Parts: sequence; C-alpha cells; structure tokens
Amino acid sequence: MWIKEIFLILIFGSFGFIVSAGVFTVLLAVGLIPRFAGKTHTGDHIFLYEEMVVAGSIIGNLWSVFQLSINLGQWFLILFGFFAGIFVGCLALAIAEMLDTIPIFARRIGFRHGLGIVVLSVAFGKMLGSLIYFFYRLASP
Repeated sequence: MWIKEIFLILIFGSFGFIVSAGVFTVLLAVGLIPRFAGKTHTGDHIFLYEEMVVAGSIIGNLWSVFQLSINLGQWFLILFGFFAGIFVGCLALAIAEMLDTIPIFARRIGFRHGLGIVVLSVAFGKMLGSLIYFFYRLASP
C-alpha cells in the first residue's frame, strides 16, 4: 500500500517540477524580471525578485495542493486580483513584444499614433467586463 503512494508522489511530484521549470523558462526567456527591475531602477535587487518569484510559486503550489483557505476579506481579494492582473498583463505584453507581434500588426494596419491608448483601452475593457461579471454574480455556482 505504501509503495503505491510513494510511487504516485514521485511521479506526480516530478510532473509538477517539469511544469514549473517550463513556467520559469518562459519567465526567463521573456526577460520579465529584468524588465521590471529596469523600469523601476532597482537592478541591484534582481536576485531578490527572482527568489520571490520562486518562493511565490512554491507557496502557491503548496496552497493549491493542500487546498488551504485563509479568510482575509474582500479587500485583500481585490488587491490580489489587481496585482495578479498586472502580472499577467505584463507577461502577455512581454511575450507579444518578444515575438514583435504588436509592432508588426501596427505597421500592417497603418497605425502610427496612439498604440498605448489602444492597449490601455483593451485592458480597461477587460477590467470592466470582469467587474460586471463578478458584481452581477454571474460567477456564482
């Protein structure tokens, strides 16, 4: 009985390590952490940032596996959602920039000025859509 459980722990633990290694590879290939450090002029703390990403990933995985719940209130949830959205948006833009999709698309459609406004409008629309979705309780089971 114990042999089967140990085998499952080893197999699925290694799958988790492979997936997390892939996520970290994408973060390193995109250069998201050095980009944040460059924008905030805190390049001397880049190793701290990388360690915090690793620590956050480990804590998030443990939190997900053991299904922990902490009731910190709705304001903490709003704050977490705000920062998680910033991270996902920056990651998506960094990947798009790495692939040069935004400049190529802007050149092909003849778009010269206001690209930043378009990106902000898309972000605002996504935020507004998610607020409507959750405030009207469309996400409730």
